[in-house]
Amino acid sequence: MITEVDRRSVCDGVGFRSIRESRFKTVRISVHFFRPLEQETVSANAILPFLLTRASKKYPDYTKLNEHLAELYGAELDADVQKMGDRQVLSVSITGLADRYALNGEKISGELSRLLCSMLFEPPLQDGMFPEDGFEQEKRQMIETLEAEFNDKKLYALRRCEEIMFSDEPYGVGRYGTQEQIRALKRDGLTKVWQQLIHSSKVEILVLGDCDPEPVFCDFSAAFANLGRSGAEECPNFVKKTAAQVNDCTDKEDVAQSKLVMGFRAGCAEPEKSVPAMKLMSALYGGTPNSKLFLNVREKMSLCYYCGSAYNPTKGILTVQSGVESENLERAKEEILHQLDDVRAGSFTDDDLQAAKLSLCNSYHTISDSLDGLEGWYLSKTFSDQGRTPEKEAEMVSAVTKEELIAAAQNVTLDTVYRLTGNEEKE
Repeated sequence: MITEVDRRSVCDGVGFRSIRESRFKTVRISVHFFRPLEQETVSANAILPFLLTRASKKYPDYTKLNEHLAELYGAELDADVQKMGDRQVLSVSITGLADRYALNGEKISGELSRLLCSMLFEPPLQDGMFPEDGFEQEKRQMIETLEAEFNDKKLYALRRCEEIMFSDEPYGVGRYGTQEQIRALKRDGLTKVWQQLIHSSKVEILVLGDCDPEPVFCDFSAAFANLGRSGAEECPNFVKKTAAQVNDCTDKEDVAQSKLVMGFRAGCAEPEKSVPAMKLMSALYGGTPNSKLFLNVREKMSLCYYCGSAYNPTKGILTVQSGVESENLERAKEEILHQLDDVRAGSFTDDDLQAAKLSLCNSYHTISDSLDGLEGWYLSKTFSDQGRTPEKEAEMVSAVTKEELIAAAQNVTLDTVYRLTGNEEKE
């Protein structure tokens, strides 16, 4: 099954991509606003997608909005906030039935795009402000999300490592900001932030699934034309190729299992040609059940409960996460570095290389099995090769040679070692 990808521009700074897949019975329209990651604005930006999906001027409360969603065969609205390098991505999406399955021949996709436009561009402002009850509720829910991340110690350790590693870069800012920043948000300042969002952000609109994109394109073209936009604010992304020194930090919390997170500068990032080799290197090193970290540090040496690596091609970083008993922390760290040295030296077989390729390529081949997968893939390509399909990426990975993988590994430098250990006094 060939995925059709069509790219065009709605206006200056607003891109439009349709990814047609007739296998799906549903369609998704998603709008992604890109803002520079800045400590001063991150929390105010982050609350907006959730406020915008609560109501619109035409459907000013949950009851009226949900009645309309029910009329659209149970369509669903969603909001999300994430980081893409040094950029904060604010996303609003709607998912509904594909037109050809409508009982009475309705053009559901057109209704979905008009509803989404009304949510984004015509919020139910009261005295020029977002409704107070929704504002307070979304503040509470954002704080609860940060509390949940703190209680997930594996995720918390990764966030802390990133915070230390990128203390002087925008990427060190959390996607929601801090609890204190969220509590300090004022309702009267959000309208201006929303106006900046729609008037000056770089925007990517994705239409995914079994859908004629033309009516959606026309709806958003008209909506943005009414704004009179003059361009989009730049969202630069800084990539530091090598680490000059190693940060070493240990925190103590009431945890039963210590966490070890190691952050490396990978030496390359999108859209560089060496990125496929680095992706394969990470898979062979610690990204699969057949990887060197899993087979040696976890299985053979029993130094940890889990151990794996992940490569972020947007920011050009490699992270290794491990759950370890406190007495094994240093041995695990040394062995993780030793396994990296083995990769740099080419100490792996052709079978190891093929297994890593097979695992990575299989993951690319399954991306098109879901709208979530397709959306995540094409969104991640916004600032690199927008038309590159997962299948093309699999071909590029398959073509990586052993020498190219070794060269990629040799460019990796250790930047940060972070440990989260138990409070020994309590123990």
